[in-house]
Amino acid sequence: MNIRSIAFIALLSSIGLTGVNMATAADSPATIASINQSKASLAGKTVKATGKVVKVNNGIMGRNFLHIQDGSGDATTGDLTITSQQTAKVGDQISISGVAAVNRDFGSGYLYPLLIEDATITAK
Repeated sequence: MNIRSIAFIALLSSIGLTGVNMATAADSPATIASINQSKASLAGKTVKATGKVVKVNNGIMGRNFLHIQDGSGDATTGDLTITSQQTAKVGDQISISGVAAVNRDFGSGYLYPLLIEDATITAK
């Protein structure tokens, strides 16, 4: 499925014309690019994704921050930041499931346009 198909399905889903929501489908994770592109409609919903851990910051504000990428998207849509009580190492392939938060502001300049919070991490 190409990116245009994913974007079209996400658009149809956001206006209620289809029951398919790629980013919240229980049986398959969405691409990181499609999650970023659909972030407004995903606020408060559980999302699933898989990817390679590219950055880890443990123990920040009582949680671990991880960045994952799956090769989809570009510089603005190809990275997904998650928070979790679990952690992983840079280079690990993982699956995550967590709740999408849009425009999450921790103060002091730490604003996340999209953050997947309280994620569960499963090694692949």
